[in-house]
Amino acid sequence: MENTSAHLWTKNYQPGVPAEIELPTESLSVMFERSVAAAGDSPATEFFGRRTSYRELGEQVTRAAEGLRKLGVVAGDRVALILPNCPQHVIAFYAVLRLGAVVVEHNPLYTSRELRHQFEDHQARVVIAWDKAADSVRQFPQDVRIDALISVNLLEAFPTIKRLALKLPLKKIRASRDALTAPAPGTMTFKELLGADRLADSHPRPSVEDLAVIQYTSGTTGTPKGAMLTHFNLYSNALQGEAWMAGAQERQEILYAILPMFHAFGMTLYLTFGVKKQGLLVLFPKFDPDLILAAMKKSPATVYCAVPPIYERTALAAKEKGVSLRSAKYCISGAMNLPDSVVELWESVSGGLLVEGYGMTESSPVALGNPFHPTRRTGTIGVPFPSTQMKVVDLDDPEVEVEQGQPGELLLKGPQVFAGYWNNPEETARSLTPDGWLRTGDVVTVDEDGFTTIVDRAKELIITGGFNVSPSEVESVLRSHPDVKDAAVFGKTLERGGEMVVAAVELEPGAALDEAGIREYCRTQLAGYKVPKRVVAIDDLPRSMLGKILRKQVREQASPNL
Repeated sequence: MENTSAHLWTKNYQPGVPAEIELPTESLSVMFERSVAAAGDSPATEFFGRRTSYRELGEQVTRAAEGLRKLGVVAGDRVALILPNCPQHVIAFYAVLRLGAVVVEHNPLYTSRELRHQFEDHQARVVIAWDKAADSVRQFPQDVRIDALISVNLLEAFPTIKRLALKLPLKKIRASRDALTAPAPGTMTFKELLGADRLADSHPRPSVEDLAVIQYTSGTTGTPKGAMLTHFNLYSNALQGEAWMAGAQERQEILYAILPMFHAFGMTLYLTFGVKKQGLLVLFPKFDPDLILAAMKKSPATVYCAVPPIYERTALAAKEKGVSLRSAKYCISGAMNLPDSVVELWESVSGGLLVEGYGMTESSPVALGNPFHPTRRTGTIGVPFPSTQMKVVDLDDPEVEVEQGQPGELLLKGPQVFAGYWNNPEETARSLTPDGWLRTGDVVTVDEDGFTTIVDRAKELIITGGFNVSPSEVESVLRSHPDVKDAAVFGKTLERGGEMVVAAVELEPGAALDEAGIREYCRTQLAGYKVPKRVVAIDDLPRSMLGKILRKQVREQASPNL
């Protein structure tokens, strides 16, 4: 089922949402400069109560850009960011883009092993890293060349205890300060980077078609790859989001940056859409209900986008402590299925609808969403965004579209669809059809109004906490354990949404299952969210006639033991 020029589903759009957006003709750098000029002294960021204005942010970006230029960064260079949500992340993002260079986002909780794989692929020579992540970069072997490592001390963005504009529990502040910083000897500091002069205004700016970001993803086939997102892709998705939130006002919206900005959803929501709307970004390095509710008293959120577990925990904490969430008007849930119970709970304490959306890194990321309108349909991922096309095709023959209501693979097309995978034409060809359709790997059904429901995943990715986990990556680590002969990893669906990573292992002869020991071994090589929550032993993992492990049968065999 492909959408036509009639856009049958637009009748269910919130009033004021157009069927098409006006496509961008300028880069994100120009967009940022327009917001700085228009917003001026309006607050741009808030971090543990300390605010920075758009004017100040613009000044910091142009000085950081000059500092990077002096380090030799030129247009087209990749610059790696390994940062949690913090003001320095916003500065670094736009400083890199201003030079026409390419941001490569990384999870700061990744191990050195995980980061090394990505660095070998994108070959960034300049790194801006949180103090606590700098050691992971320094552990790279000598053949991974790093010319400059800039360390970010988050304490520099904190207010002093005396200057706290936010009434936070003292224990919380001290714990946050202690957790967010660690010495990083032998690096250039971010403060030193900001000590540079201002970048000359005449320095060439990127064009709208230039590459802006490489975002690593498990994609549609399970192996982490670098999705190439252009200024056009990301700016288009910001404009689509702006159209979708039709009532949002410039310089009036307060966005709670809870989702990590190294994740595609957080990057677009805060760094592009939020800046385009000249909103206030209230930045949280990690989700903490106490800090969220304390911030609500000073800067009540109007845009609160998250994953279902965060909505649930926030609502329960607010009810328990008597804190109002009525300011939250725009609430989009993504990355995992949204249970009806969470919708009912959140809407009982907030001031707006909680709607589910859909996207993937390769679509910048948002492609479908439920309207902020009574026409929304819970249990579905909504309808295509403005200027977005979709069709549903046969699982065995992508050239054949299925009848309306029948299951098939979802394909997408629009200005937000990525340019391909970095240095990987084979995977690009598997994910993008010759005429520009993105193969999502998700099996869906579509009703007569265009509302789409995910019924299965053709891909075998596990979604936990909103993050994708590649089973093959976890299996590779498990097989390196001396007691493990072979392994199969799968996701177990949780009642409250998302999945739990589970490993079924076939042990070496004479070995006994040490579940805690295997999990601890994985933790040394994998980010915490990838580590199996449960490990079960199976004497003989089921395989196909060709020897391939059959994960579906493994799941069925292991489930009684979970």
